Amino acid sequence: MKLPFHVDLSGKVALVTGGSGVLCSQFCRALAACGGKVAILNRRLENGQKLAEEIGDNAMAVSADVLSRPALEKARDLIEEKWGPVSILINGAGGNNPMATTDDEQYDQAAKDVKDFFKLDYEGIRFVFDLNFLGTLLPTQVFARQMVGMPGACIINVSSMGAYLPLTKVMAYSGAKAAVSNFTQWLATYFAKSGIRVNAIAPGFFVGEQNYSLLFDKDGQPTPRTEKILAATPMGRFGEAEELIGALLYLVSPEAASFVTGVVIPVDGGYTAYSGV
Repeated sequence: MKLPFHVDLSGKVALVTGGSGVLCSQFCRALAACGGKVAILNRRLENGQKLAEEIGDNAMAVSADVLSRPALEKARDLIEEKWGPVSILINGAGGNNPMATTDDEQYDQAAKDVKDFFKLDYEGIRFVFDLNFLGTLLPTQVFARQMVGMPGACIINVSSMGAYLPLTKVMAYSGAKAAVSNFTQWLATYFAKSGIRVNAIAPGFFVGEQNYSLLFDKDGQPTPRTEKILAATPMGRFGEAEELIGALLYLVSPEAASFVTGVVIPVDGGYTAYSGV
């Protein structure tokens, strides 16, 4: 792949949770292209195997549910047995759930047959919070212990635009990602003297499998939500996954970011800078 710049990750072992996703698969490719060994973690092993085969000898697929400590510990042991301990942890697993998404953007008491705030499913909301927040916390607990004192050790979490201002319809997702940003700052302070830098990337609006149906109709035409997003993004377009790589490589590079910890970098086409007027 073409990199915006090169950092030397030779001898480094990286783990990317949710590694086969649209955005995180680019993270995996970039880390491997810089010489790192990359473990691609997904709940289903086959999701990462194709990507690992594409990348080559510098990649391996491992299976674990990010909400299962025993499964994460098993994955850790497999990685260590093959390559040694992880020194770069990318917490990319996350997502939303339709059961935690409203149909409406604002409450209308007169509206009938609409899934409003009062009809949101408790289990759906809990799933979203668990996946995004606990799915970041648990891998950190499992993998960060052996990272203490390792040269170049770092953790990068994946936040969201919803962490800055809550997005309509996706209350649970926005709240969970706000928790991830807050957790990033907490961890950065906690590990500051332990040699582990902790930062996050907050992608703007990118098109993926999970959000495609919200952004485009069955004919592939932009939905009203897409029109709102692009109107609120000064660059007037969705991001491309490759456009996250520069921020990733900057944050994993000890030479470039040795004094950078506790930051959340938006890569958003200007979304967080725009007031709407």
